[in-house]
Amino acid sequence: MFPTDRPRRLRATPGLRRLVAETDVRPRHLVLPVFVAEGLDAPKPITSMPGVVQHTRDSLRKAAAEAAAAGVGGIMLFGVPARRDAVGSGATDPEGILNVALRDVRSEVGDALPVMADTCLDEFTDHGHCGVLDDHGGVDNDATLPIYGEMAVAQAAAGAHVVAPSGMMDGQVGVIRRALDEAGHRDTAILAYSAKYASAFYGPFREAVDSQLQGDRRTYQQDPGNAREAAREVALDLDEGADMVMVKPAMSYLDVLRRVADSADVPVAAYQVSGEYAMISTAVERGWLDRERTILESLTAIRRAGADVVLTYWAAEATAWLDR
Repeated sequence: MFPTDRPRRLRATPGLRRLVAETDVRPRHLVLPVFVAEGLDAPKPITSMPGVVQHTRDSLRKAAAEAAAAGVGGIMLFGVPARRDAVGSGATDPEGILNVALRDVRSEVGDALPVMADTCLDEFTDHGHCGVLDDHGGVDNDATLPIYGEMAVAQAAAGAHVVAPSGMMDGQVGVIRRALDEAGHRDTAILAYSAKYASAFYGPFREAVDSQLQGDRRTYQQDPGNAREAAREVALDLDEGADMVMVKPAMSYLDVLRRVADSADVPVAAYQVSGEYAMISTAVERGWLDRERTILESLTAIRRAGADVVLTYWAAEATAWLDR
């Protein structure tokens, strides 16, 4: 018998493989992103994301209750308004679709499920950018920051346990933390999209939120070739008070995720984005890949690279396949 036989012996049965597994995925690790649209009378399928819908307020409440019952780690809300303007005023309106949906979900699940809110203007602006524009059509970072602060306070007041600034504005975490504290929401946590790349994998998401964007966001999201920059962005957000940090997308940036996980002293999240979901879903529909094995392998890879939290559109479904 040779020492090289040892690894194979530990793979011999399902029980042994489970015993020595280095990385696992549990329902508590997963966050379900959901879309709620204003004016719908029934859930609306998103064609580029098979199985995902724009929810009505009622269907969202049901989805949140089911996620809580399944033991999912959290739910992240994105709002799709019926009307948009240049400054994204629907984002700060207490009666805007995202804020009323937050109240709906929080009243449905209470504290049993962490309720998270996307804190960004892109769904609410008529130009589709994550901030307000200057006279030359560029995103005005400093003019956007106070709106983010107001938006975060409105979300916290509506019931969000966690606000998630995703716009990649410089200084956004510090401004939001001060605004929350001054408004008495000291217990509201911030999940910062610290390393968010200008990725080609966001295409289906734009359908999901009826994005008005023309062009791209390369002037404020990160270049896909840069890893050191991600570490710098994370460090800045931590200095400003981020309670958690995120890498987005996940699967094409596992090296960045590993780097962030090795350096950050807070929980690290990664977002399995719409394009990743669409690729796997399409391959599964054509019979090229096994659905359950592929989804779980992709989630395991993200966890193995260092994610404490994984945002995935399969969060609720995957819980049925996982040992709790």
